[in-house]
Parts: sequence; structure tokens; C-alpha cells
Amino acid sequence: MTTFAVIKTGGKQYIVHEGLELEIEKLEHEGDKVVFDEVLLIATEKKAVIGQPFIEGATVAATVVAEGKGEKKMVFRYKAKTRYHKKKGHRQPFTKVKITKISAK
Repeated sequence: MTTFAVIKTGGKQYIVHEGLELEIEKLEHEGDKVVFDEVLLIATEKKAVIGQPFIEGATVAATVVAEGKGEKKMVFRYKAKTRYHKKKGHRQPFTKVKITKISAK
């Protein structure tokens, strides 16, 4: 039986299931365990529970696999005929997590 959930973290929503590894916005965490309590939906093959906006008592547990920075994005500003140009790079930090357990009460 496959169970999946929709969680909210870092201002974004993710569809997750057990065993999934995904990169999310950088988290402030202690240790290697993380618990997401903003669960919007939990669904199985037979039923779905939808929160308004969150499901009471539902949690998604995960372990932190790695932390790092994403690919470099280039930002280039230019104004014609004024000799103005600026080149700047940005690398967004992320936390890679592996979903271990989805639970609802």
C-alpha cells in the first residue's frame, strides 16, 4: 500500500512518500532528525485526509542526508550607453533529506 503526503516547508509544498530523497530550502536543525508538522494532505490507495489548512497531529519524519549549495545562477545588469554593467553570482543553500515515516493520528 502506497502512502504519500503533501508537506509545506520553506514557503513551498512538496509531495513526499517514504524513502524519497529531496532537496529543500536550508533548515535550521539540531542533529540528523527533522519532523515536519505542517502536513496538508495524507493519502493512501483507499482514502485521503485533507487538512484545513493542516492536519491535526499528522507528522512526517525525515533524516538529514546532506547540506550544500545549488548550481550558480548568474545575474547580469546592464544599461545601454552608460557603461554600466554588473555581474553577480548566487548559489542557493539547500538541505537534502530522506523521508522515513508518515504518520497521522
